[in-house]
Amino acid sequence: MENPIMIGATAPDFKLQDNRGNMLSLSDYTGKKVLLSWHPLAWTRVCAEQMKSLETNYARFAELGTIPLGLSVDPVPSKNAWAKELKIANLKLPSDFWPHGAVAKAYGLFRELEGFSERANVIVDENGKISWVKIYDIPEIPDVEEVIQQLK
Repeated sequence: MENPIMIGATAPDFKLQDNRGNMLSLSDYTGKKVLLSWHPLAWTRVCAEQMKSLETNYARFAELGTIPLGLSVDPVPSKNAWAKELKIANLKLPSDFWPHGAVAKAYGLFRELEGFSERANVIVDENGKISWVKIYDIPEIPDVEEVIQQLK
């Protein structure tokens, strides 16, 4: 893995399809904070808990002017089926499938050996700058309360 993106850097823009097949880009959210929550692979327990915590706290993120996004290298059909299985209604799950992991690579979060991203949370501020980065051990569920504290 290269070095993760640094606090204060301009967040690389991207254009990806979400789990519902809609295109979205980081620049769509200029003026809001964005939480980029990377999970290595859909259909795994820890990743499911990570995404469910974002869905459960979706209204709290909205109160803090923040759009949470759940990114992984899984293809759109897989992410869509997984979101339905997890009963995710609000959270968007962008697919960094092709070019494989290109967005994770742009943020220095791609694990070349395994072919997926780190488990990481990155907060992008209203001006498109990185304000917080945390990389977790793969088996660790990120603490959503810690993320919310960073947004306050």
